[in-house]
Amino acid sequence: MRALVSTMNFSVALRHHAMSIRAAIFDVDGVLTDGTLYISEAGETLKAFHALDGHGLKLLAQGGITPIVITGRDSPAVRRRLKDLGVTQAVFGAHDKLAAAEPIRTALGLRWDQIAVMGDDWPDLPLLARAGLAVAPANAHAEVKAVAHHVSALRGGEGAARECCDLLLWATGHYERLLHSHLQTLDTTSDGART
Repeated sequence: MRALVSTMNFSVALRHHAMSIRAAIFDVDGVLTDGTLYISEAGETLKAFHALDGHGLKLLAQGGITPIVITGRDSPAVRRRLKDLGVTQAVFGAHDKLAAAEPIRTALGLRWDQIAVMGDDWPDLPLLARAGLAVAPANAHAEVKAVAHHVSALRGGEGAARECCDLLLWATGHYERLLHSHLQTLDTTSDGART
């Protein structure tokens, strides 16, 4: 079996925070995007998403960790992206993100210490302060970085969410299994020879 390229250079303390996580809440603007809003004359908002982050959310679901999106804005672009990724737990236009999260948390039967949160600004602080694992992208506001267990070296919309997903999958023991599953189709051709 192929050896892992990544050694997952996260600390033991960080792994301790992440190993019991069963769901992860992500903000959109500044986390799944770089935070830039493109608004046309017609009022349509355009957003750019990173493919690595999207695949990370899919991998979380495959690893048994429920991806959740709670965002203060609502836009067709975000709804389309989450639908394409198969994210079914989402709240749009949430002015009080904690109030928006509580029904989902209750429905999933989880405690706050079983939930990770990735946010970048003050509206995310109530969630981050309760989370079992609080994560911030490199471009997060200083107050968010101050409460985070982990601050990514990557910016929002540039792979920071994927790093969070990788951390969760590694800490919960799913990373290697999912990687090897993806590699199985590359390891052999139809006649069994190495490719």
